[in-house]
Amino acid sequence: MRVANKTIYDGTIRNLGMTSSGMVDANETVSTTKRINNLSDDPVGLVAVLGLRSSLSNLNQMERNISMGSSWLKASESALTQVNNILSSTKELTVAMSSGNTNASQRANNVDLVDGYLKEIISLSNSSTGGRYIFGGTNTDTIPFDFDASGTQVTYAGNDTAFSINIGKDSVVPVGRDGEDVFGENWDDSNIFKTLMDLKTSLGSNDIAGIQGAMTKLDAHIKSVSGTISDIGGKTIRLNVKQEVVTDLKLTDTERMSELEDADLAAAVINLKSKELAYNAALSSSAKLMELSLVNFV
Repeated sequence: MRVANKTIYDGTIRNLGMTSSGMVDANETVSTTKRINNLSDDPVGLVAVLGLRSSLSNLNQMERNISMGSSWLKASESALTQVNNILSSTKELTVAMSSGNTNASQRANNVDLVDGYLKEIISLSNSSTGGRYIFGGTNTDTIPFDFDASGTQVTYAGNDTAFSINIGKDSVVPVGRDGEDVFGENWDDSNIFKTLMDLKTSLGSNDIAGIQGAMTKLDAHIKSVSGTISDIGGKTIRLNVKQEVVTDLKLTDTERMSELEDADLAAAVINLKSKELAYNAALSSSAKLMELSLVNFV
């Protein structure tokens, strides 16, 4: 049976294209070191890889949340530890100033010291991390506490919803704080700022009963702040444990994804060389066929 030259040419071009495509695919495997580069390479494997990539993306986001949350908790603990140190020093002062061995002049001389303590605590109550305020609830962009010019009132501009982070599906950890809750349960009557302002007044007026009353309130404040610091410690441990879990999950997913999509580089190089030899042989054979002139088609 006679085979038309055009049919031979068409078959040659088709086979050459298939050989070329195989070499391109082999080259892509070597250059990317990935076994799966296209859907046709392994449809089932690609679906699994895409699922693992999504999982890793979620884990990376969770890791960033945990890192941010840890920074917030660390900053909170540092600020409140300093607040408690100041409260303890103030408590020691009230003990000395309520003694019968202390006179009115000595008490009045310590008004400025307490005023300094007050301003330092106000500064700590406006602590921030990453440009966001810790003790303002979810109003993290607003300075939570303001000490008026008269030095007699502190106002709160935050809210009562603690800033939180997500560390998993339906798992939220509050890392910020409601400032009113931290610095006094009853904001209008008994809070840390008012206790210190009242103490200043009592020292200036030689009011021993007032000084002793401040002493009792300071004990309550110290206990409350210590409880908050303890709570922060518990949350820090929780985040550390979660970080370990996330690290393990990332390692497992990364290893599984590598098993699915990474190529055996040595085998891939051998396959590429084989495809190159086949392509060169096809080129050589095709070149001989292409030497036929147009006369052959007449």
